[in-house]
Amino acid sequence: MTVTTPAVVMDNGTGLTKLGFAGNDSPSFVFPTVIATRSGGAASRPSPPSKPNFLAHSQPGASGGGGGGGSGGNIGMRRGTEDLDFYIGDEALQMANGPGYGLNYPIRHGQIDNWDSMERFWENSLFKYLRCEPEDHYFLLTEPPLNPPENRENTAEIMFESFNCAGLYIAVQAVLALAASWTSSKVQDRSLTGTVIDSGDGVTHVIPVAEGYVIGSSIKHIPFAGRDITYYIQSLLRDRNEADSSLRTAERIKQEFCYVCPDMVKEFSRFDREPARFEKCVVEQGLKQVGIDVGYERFLAPEIFFNPEIASSDFLTPLPQVVDSVIQTSPIDVRRGLYKNIVLSGGSTMFRDFGRRLQRDIKHIVDARIRASEQLSGARSGGLDVGVITHKKQRNAVWFGGSLLAQTAEFKSYCHTKADYEERGPGIVRQFSLFNVA
Repeated sequence: MTVTTPAVVMDNGTGLTKLGFAGNDSPSFVFPTVIATRSGGAASRPSPPSKPNFLAHSQPGASGGGGGGGSGGNIGMRRGTEDLDFYIGDEALQMANGPGYGLNYPIRHGQIDNWDSMERFWENSLFKYLRCEPEDHYFLLTEPPLNPPENRENTAEIMFESFNCAGLYIAVQAVLALAASWTSSKVQDRSLTGTVIDSGDGVTHVIPVAEGYVIGSSIKHIPFAGRDITYYIQSLLRDRNEADSSLRTAERIKQEFCYVCPDMVKEFSRFDREPARFEKCVVEQGLKQVGIDVGYERFLAPEIFFNPEIASSDFLTPLPQVVDSVIQTSPIDVRRGLYKNIVLSGGSTMFRDFGRRLQRDIKHIVDARIRASEQLSGARSGGLDVGVITHKKQRNAVWFGGSLLAQTAEFKSYCHTKADYEERGPGIVRQFSLFNVA
């Protein structure tokens, strides 16, 4: 082709999918990763046992062969069109409110759980939303850390066999988040060494990356993220018997009013001294508007990351301590780089002053360890830099990092092409190649 088409960047997450073309600052489409298909009721899908009954009630006077052939063809036609009767994203959520459709979330905990639904989801994403021909584009897809190689092979089979795409590159989400942090003014050198804190809707990962390779043995998961914060706000609203304590209202309060405070005890005192810190959230209920008081939950909700005992008795380790333990279990020669480049990614890291509080708490842990080491050894230490990188692209950091890397001149040389797939099979995606970013 004489005209170079941009690569397609697809970031399929548990909660949201982000679609767009390489070189853009933001994804063209962001919608929920959900698909609505016809539910298995009698009104929507004819079940196999009903086929003989349907044939028996064919038109009178018709021969068995003719009536059976016509009716069987009709059923086959219906079943063929049912494969096209599905919706994705926001349309799926709307259709599920009515009869006949059921929701299916093809991705659970970051990994694809239902491949048939995922193939349909990709089909609509490409042809209905992006409106592109896969044969003309290279694709960059994302995967979670420690993704099984069988999942990579299944992805390659679908992309090459079903969509006949020109080329495919599957990138680890944490590496792309590191690349997205290059837009921050705090980043001096473009390095793929750092610690990624990826907190989305369902789970929070702390992932150490050394020269673009994930240190799998040191990854830690934290069982709370954005959804748990929303549930916590909802519980606080219910305890006060507010007029509206729905999840939608709690989600809105989280996004519009919450922030991270330096000290929880002092913040309680500030609220008691300054009543102006209490806010009012107006919610529409049908034809009337209801006012919701927003108080301590403004700073208590994000505090779950730093004092998880206020919301759960199952997991009691604060996020700064988890980050420190992840880096301490990594190889000693990369620890300095991991402390220096701690990158935030995901919507749940967007709270105001989240990065500042995290950097302060990690710095306290590191300084306390250095002081204890100096007392035991009697030698002076040169100190250790702790840097938490915040930037404007945090919410879509993974997609934006993919957009940056997929627009480079060498991107196509790292992709697996259709010719490679036909020659060697889906096993080619087991080989992990990295961009040359030096």
